[in-house]
Order: sequence, then structure tokens, then C-alpha cells
Amino acid sequence: MKWCAIGDQNYGEGSSREHAAMEPRFRGGVVIFARSFARIHETNLKKQGLVPLTFSDPATYDAIEETDRISVLNLPPVPDKPMQCRITKADGSTVDFEAKHTFSPEQVEWFKAGSALNIVRQKVANAQ
Repeated sequence: MKWCAIGDQNYGEGSSREHAAMEPRFRGGVVIFARSFARIHETNLKKQGLVPLTFSDPATYDAIEETDRISVLNLPPVPDKPMQCRITKADGSTVDFEAKHTFSPEQVEWFKAGSALNIVRQKVANAQ
């Protein structure tokens, strides 16, 4: 992935509008990691084709440094299965960790299509 964002508690609180979730998508983002998400914002991120993830082990948040590179090894998400992730440190060492998601099967399709709107667009095109 090109880049990801790392957030603390209640990521997206006060920015539940869809435009707040569009910006990371338009900038090429794929994954947002946080300790927790504001409920509406988490759904809006999914609608925009982004993957909001929380750390299975809260201590992982503190292990991430500015120069680290993070990979998600099993995209797209699968409902009820954790995401396997890897931190690559500046010295080349790695730390593997799990992250949790709340994707439903329908929301996985949003991710695969690039956004929920892309699915609507395709349905309209197919109906014509």
C-alpha cells in the first residue's frame, strides 16, 4: 500500500461527514489503523473503499515509529477473520501483528469495487 494513517482513540470523532473519509481515498490511502473509531466515520471510510483497522493488541500502537513501514498481508478483508500485518523497522527487522475489522460481506464488496458508489454506478450501468 502507498501509505496508511495511524490514529489514537475514537478516530474520526467530529468528522463523520463523507468528505472526511474521501480525502484519504483521493490521496491514495488504503488502510487507517486506530485504537478505536467513531462509529459513523468508520462506516464512511468503508463506503469510500478504505479499510479501518483496530489493533488486536493495544500495545502495538506504541510499537510503531515514524520511520516504520506497515504492510497488510491479507487484503481484501474477510468477514470474521483478523488482518495479518507487519511492521518493518528502519533496521530491517519486522514485527508481525493482527488487526481487527468489522467488515460485513457487503462492505468487502465496497472495498473490492473501490467504493460503495462504484457498485451503485455499475448497477445503474448494467440496468440500462
